[in-house]
Amino acid sequence: MSTIAPDQAPATTTPASPVATGGARAVSSLVLGLVSIFAGWTFLAPLAGLVVGILAFRSEPHNRTMAIWGIALNAVMLAGVILLGLAAVVFGLAVLPFAVVM
Repeated sequence: MSTIAPDQAPATTTPASPVATGGARAVSSLVLGLVSIFAGWTFLAPLAGLVVGILAFRSEPHNRTMAIWGIALNAVMLAGVILLGLAAVVFGLAVLPFAVVM
């Protein structure tokens, strides 16, 4: 039986796979974009998905396609929410003079 000194021991750690290290951000952005569109989550989910997608795009070169789709879906949902909110405010202000009943 032979013993190996700690400084001569072979390295047993293997580098983590790219999907395990950072793919979660890109997947999270994509899922938040899909869920915000189909479930009707309005402001916070697309905003968080947009931020996470941008972080994933910058730091994960192997998952850029998912990050781009997540950014696009979240940006579309966020722009839609902002436009609908502005339209509601404009419509509400336009109808306001007629809301007074005498």
